[in-house]
Amino acid sequence: MKHSNSQKLRLGSFVLIGTILFIAGVFLIGQRQNMFKKTFTISAFFQNVNGLQKGNNVRYSGIGIGTVKDITMINDSTIKVDMAIEEKIISHIKKNGIATIGSDGLVGNMIINIVPGKGLSEVIGNGDIIESYSKIGADDILSTLSVSSENAAILTSDLLKITTAMLEGKGTVGLLLNDTIMAQDLKQSINNLKMASRGATNTINELNEIISSLKTNDDTVLGMILNDSISGQKLKTVVNNLETSSSEIENVLNNINNVVDDFNSSEGAYNYIVKDTSLVNSLKSTLKNINEGTDKFNQNMEALKHNFLTRGYFRKLERDEKKEAKNQND
Repeated sequence: MKHSNSQKLRLGSFVLIGTILFIAGVFLIGQRQNMFKKTFTISAFFQNVNGLQKGNNVRYSGIGIGTVKDITMINDSTIKVDMAIEEKIISHIKKNGIATIGSDGLVGNMIINIVPGKGLSEVIGNGDIIESYSKIGADDILSTLSVSSENAAILTSDLLKITTAMLEGKGTVGLLLNDTIMAQDLKQSINNLKMASRGATNTINELNEIISSLKTNDDTVLGMILNDSISGQKLKTVVNNLETSSSEIENVLNNINNVVDDFNSSEGAYNYIVKDTSLVNSLKSTLKNINEGTDKFNQNMEALKHNFLTRGYFRKLERDEKKEAKNQND
């Protein structure tokens, strides 16, 4: 009897342990669909996971490649989602891929879709983080529609008030709509603007004709300057020469100014002659004496010509001068 009870106890324990192991295995298989496959982990950050749960599928371009491994709340606006991805697909996912959260059909479970990024990028590795994109949920759409409808109602009410005021002749626009005199003045102003526009157009056309004639006519000075490359080159040469001459004249003037400054500031003969009044008086007296001496010398020479001792000599000189002049004329 005791032996039978011991066997029953062992059998019951075995069945209980087997049941527990079976339930645990089913739970693990349900939570980890890829537990018998080699996987690597990548992560993405979202602001709202929209009901995503651990064990939900992860797809790449519509193909199932893994499951959601873990969901962690980082702060009040950031949620980290870890994904277990099959190792055989690693060569196809790039670091510029983008993770989005969607639904599996209209009423299915939430899933993560990874779409390829644009351009070239490196292959993703274990532990890498990819960019994410949060789609607008149904609640956000309904909230936006509600706010939009309220704003539309307010806008309609304001438009009704503005229209009523305009019909009653209030404000500038209402005055324009109801005042026939102002409307007539406005019409006249528009006609004047049209006439001014036509005049401006005609003027522009005339200017275009003048410019065209200048481009094609070489008879005028302007046409020659615009079209004759040789004349243009000569004009350029003249301008360059003028610039060179201007620079040289400026240098000469600077040299003259330096010389004048040196004269004014030096203690040489020029400064002595210009500033010493006694020397000037002496020079005047000397010149006066020279003039008087020259006059007396001329008088003495004239007296010598008439003196009987020397007049023969002077007559001989006169004959020689006349003879020399005659020889030069011949």
